[in-house]
Amino acid sequence: MHPNSNGMSESIIVFHNSRCSKSRCALEFLSDKGIDYTVVDYLKNNPTHKDLETIITKLGIKPEALVRKGEEDFKANFKDKNLSDSEWIDAMVKFPKLIERPIVIKGNKAVIGRPTERILEIL
Repeated sequence: MHPNSNGMSESIIVFHNSRCSKSRCALEFLSDKGIDYTVVDYLKNNPTHKDLETIITKLGIKPEALVRKGEEDFKANFKDKNLSDSEWIDAMVKFPKLIERPIVIKGNKAVIGRPTERILEIL
């Protein structure tokens, strides 16, 4: 890891779903580069509204852009709905499978690792 401007190392956090091939690719990508990371299995350790707000800010996107619209939970509950940013975050808290993955976070930046090479943007 490279120290940032204040001399502290910034750890890498990966919001991971072990059943997702892209998510597994992200972990392999970081391992191959010898980069230490911490895995957060967000389906077992559901993020809070505040957690998701923070991540979305680091991603620099609107909450709806983090929603997986192909998921059954989306089709059954949110298709054709026009929700506020806060309501989209609440939806992802209630149905964490809706969260796009993998999310790779370093300090105040984050990327969705699709394609995997996007991870390079924050390393």
